[in-house]
Amino acid sequence: MNVADIMSSPVYVINIDEPVSHARNLMLRHRISTLLVLNEGKMVGIVTKTDITNRLAQAEPLWRRRPIDQIPIKLLMTESVITIYPEASISQAVTLMLENGVHNIPVVKNDVVGIITRTDIVRYVAEHADEIETKIPRLMTEDIVSVHRHHTINHVIDELNKNEIERVIVKDDAGKPVGLVSRRSLALNLLTDNEGKLSTKSIKMTRKSSPAGQKTYRYVKEVPLIAEDIMISPIMSIDVNEKISNAAKKLIEEGINALPVSDGEDIIGMLSRTDIMKAVL
Repeated sequence: MNVADIMSSPVYVINIDEPVSHARNLMLRHRISTLLVLNEGKMVGIVTKTDITNRLAQAEPLWRRRPIDQIPIKLLMTESVITIYPEASISQAVTLMLENGVHNIPVVKNDVVGIITRTDIVRYVAEHADEIETKIPRLMTEDIVSVHRHHTINHVIDELNKNEIERVIVKDDAGKPVGLVSRRSLALNLLTDNEGKLSTKSIKMTRKSSPAGQKTYRYVKEVPLIAEDIMISPIMSIDVNEKISNAAKKLIEEGINALPVSDGEDIIGMLSRTDIMKAVL
């Protein structure tokens, strides 16, 4: 079995001068996370939800206020595109992804014929339980970074970037894990903001005109979203003794990118799609 047997097709594309808003609409409409960028029919770049999340969030304030229907995708895309042949082995594709830190690789033979993604490889692991015996503890990440449920999105992004990780656990006041925030969930929230700014929420506060008076309401806008506003909750986990294929199956069925690994009531690690891909090597 090779790359051609598991790759995804068709491949969705966007023109180099089209705006970020169009990329957002394509991603949401087709439930995809990657677009190839074309210039006069030639592939010149690739853009993912993560690219949009990081680069909009890290932009200067003036650019962040620029509506995303005025930001051309060429400002956010990655220009150096790694490709692979359809005859390449699945392990070669995994090695290429891991060595270059990418999640998707266009499959090229004269022209683009497909794209191989982490999801394609995780699905392969889920469907080949008899051939893959790697245990979860060997692949999971043991170092878990957490944030408080009231931390702002900016703080969450800082923690993700500082620790070079894809997701954080959200804890409540008692230190109990209550949710998960990933770069993907951040991307979905940032992409819904047509202004290109970090999303905000409106909150309602009460105020009395006199100590004994009736409560009157006022609305306060421009309040930053916090971790609990965008976290995935409740936490779905996988037992440390389960098969790696069962974890892969759970990720595919639930449409999620990672599973906390549990040992009883304790979360002892994190198992991502990237971790599961290593089972092929």
